[in-house]
Amino acid sequence: MSTNIRPEHISAFEALTSGEHDNFALFSCFHDGETAVAIVVVTPPETEDGEYQITPLFVGVTDGMVLTDHDGAIA
Repeated sequence: MSTNIRPEHISAFEALTSGEHDNFALFSCFHDGETAVAIVVVTPPETEDGEYQITPLFVGVTDGMVLTDHDGAIA
């Protein structure tokens, strides 16, 4: 069976569900111009004048998205 799940997706999911980390957040954003929400990792700046790094892990489904399986069936 084919899959789009990559090792980095598995690592992110395991980190998120393990409860070992506290730097995850919901982030209000846009995906292809549509309002969206993402689960992100927030990394503090390394220096006092630096910026927080926000790394998206997963994007929530938007109204315009259509999810299908590998055979094209709507999920």
